[in-house]
Amino acid sequence: MPTALIILAAGQGTRMQSDRPKVLHEVAGAPLITHAMAAGAALAPDHTVIVAGHGADAVREAVHEIDPDVTVVVQQEQLGTAHAVAQARAALDGFTGDAIVLYGDTPFIRPETLAAMAEARARHAVVVLGFEPADPGGYGRLVMAGGALDRIVEFKDATPEEQAIGLCNSGVIAANCALLFQLIDAVGNDNAAGEYYLTDIVGLARARGLSAGVVVCDEAETLGVNSRADLARAEAAFQSRARAEALENGVTLIAPETVFFAHDTVIGRDALIEPNVIFGPGVTVESGAHIRAFSHLEGAHVSRGAVVGPFARLRPGAELSEDVRVGNFVEVKNALVAEGAKINHLSYIGDATVGAEANIGAGTVTCNYDGVFKHHTEIGARAFIGSDTMLVAPVRIGEGAMTASGSVITSNVPDGALALGRARQDNKPGLAAKLLDRLRAEKARRKGN
Repeated sequence: MPTALIILAAGQGTRMQSDRPKVLHEVAGAPLITHAMAAGAALAPDHTVIVAGHGADAVREAVHEIDPDVTVVVQQEQLGTAHAVAQARAALDGFTGDAIVLYGDTPFIRPETLAAMAEARARHAVVVLGFEPADPGGYGRLVMAGGALDRIVEFKDATPEEQAIGLCNSGVIAANCALLFQLIDAVGNDNAAGEYYLTDIVGLARARGLSAGVVVCDEAETLGVNSRADLARAEAAFQSRARAEALENGVTLIAPETVFFAHDTVIGRDALIEPNVIFGPGVTVESGAHIRAFSHLEGAHVSRGAVVGPFARLRPGAELSEDVRVGNFVEVKNALVAEGAKINHLSYIGDATVGAEANIGAGTVTCNYDGVFKHHTEIGARAFIGSDTMLVAPVRIGEGAMTASGSVITSNVPDGALALGRARQDNKPGLAAKLLDRLRAEKARRKGN
């Protein structure tokens, strides 16, 4: 069945105490709405419509970076969830498939859960996602009649008997698209909040003799984010799940509670991750790699047998081949490091290619930026870069070439050559003692004044 996603993202989120739209606050290195879009993408939707409101331009820019084909519509007034869904009508005009309503501030709905809802649509005109929380609190209640859903009652409108029901409403709803908008047209706002509730469509469908059903998910999937405290809880929930999955998949985490993953981190089996490692977005670590303590990786690929850290930083575009060594206080950015190369300590390698089995000495810097443009450094296979070498790009160090320690290299070095780019040392006998005596005398004079 063709499917459309309608993702509600219009709320200002005043409890967040932020100028940013609530759905653009991040969990695991990605905006909340990214997680909702990723879950829905598993259904291969024909259309995705984002209903924005506060900060609509920022929301539009963010979601188009993820999927430029997404349609963004604006809810000018926040008059309730049914009113929000109604804003998607024009974008889905003529669409004959199903629509699933998701929420941009509810990041953990699993693709498997949405697939179960799509399957349940074969049996029911309207399908609602429910859950049974430990504390039902102020959630809307799902009132069942036999094995079918009879209606949804908001907590503030519920009777004491209805408030005692443990099955609660997540807000996620699936229905035929045309039927969804027909039912929304009949929704009123005669309730305690004076809003147009999407949940009312269940009762309206039942009044037309249509069936409604419930798919039940774990409470953790329905965690919504309305405050900074909620955001912290969501981050903790994501990290807990990601760590458990990594361990289950054969990754060694020496201190799991200190390792932080991004939403798209991929780590192969038999990789070893030491304590206090942070993975930003876009990281892949192959099987058998070793990430040592206090390292930070983002937008990087680490191949089998490579060792990173401790205290290393891999920035976007870092590509480490097999058996590479990147040691303490080394930063690599937008650079390919070939098999067996070593950058063991205190170096910056950016916008560069490092050949196989090259050795980069401590304190080496690729001077890649002239204030306007970035320039490339090429270091050949088996080259030996002496400690404290400044490689002023664009420059090429040939295969098997060497640079002397303390050199500033501004020209290409041929294969097998030794480059010395430092000033001639000139010793002045006795001058250090004379200079120190002069300085001490001046210091004493100033104190006397």
